[in-house]
Amino acid sequence: MKWNLPNILTVLRLLAAPGLAVMFLYFTRPYADWFALILFLSAAITDWFDGYLARAWQQETKIGAMMDPIADKAMVVIALMILVGYSAEHWTPWLVLPATVILFREVFVSGLREYLGDTAGTLKVTKLAKWKTTAQMVAIAVLFSQGIFEHYFVMGTFGMDPDLIDQALTGQIEDVNHLRWHLEGMFWSGRIGLWLLWIAAALTLITGYDYLRKAMPHLKES
Repeated sequence: MKWNLPNILTVLRLLAAPGLAVMFLYFTRPYADWFALILFLSAAITDWFDGYLARAWQQETKIGAMMDPIADKAMVVIALMILVGYSAEHWTPWLVLPATVILFREVFVSGLREYLGDTAGTLKVTKLAKWKTTAQMVAIAVLFSQGIFEHYFVMGTFGMDPDLIDQALTGQIEDVNHLRWHLEGMFWSGRIGLWLLWIAAALTLITGYDYLRKAMPHLKES
């Protein structure tokens, strides 16, 4: 393997993927959410930089081209696994379906590429697929921030009961601006994150169908 800067960034992004899960094994929340969000955003930024630098410096390599999509998929898959596992109960049903669509598509397209072997070049990454990856990463970053709002709220109130939360939201408790800010942040970051994830899932389905359509001529029996 040629150790140029673009390849190093790709390897670091690949290693960051399991690092997301490690954050939740060794840190309590919301610190795990903070560290996971920072790690995820840093990896997402390198996703743009490694490709840009490889083209600008003419340092594109076969190993880099192979590892780049693997690193992207690993980041998305592990992040979705964490979000589904640690999401609040009221978000989980709406999170599972788009997450399932994304995971199924990634496995399906990877299987297509493996089966096609030398002809897998017909399934080159399209511009829409790049937008799909961007939408996935933005949605996941927003959903990680929802976890931060949620657990700062929980830590700051030591497990408020629903009645007390309702009283705070309806203004029956004085000096609740800080509490209200956390609740609103938790609500909107979770809602926006879910919307973005559903958009990403729709793009994922479209690109998956496009890859299947391109692969069909190679799957016909002679």
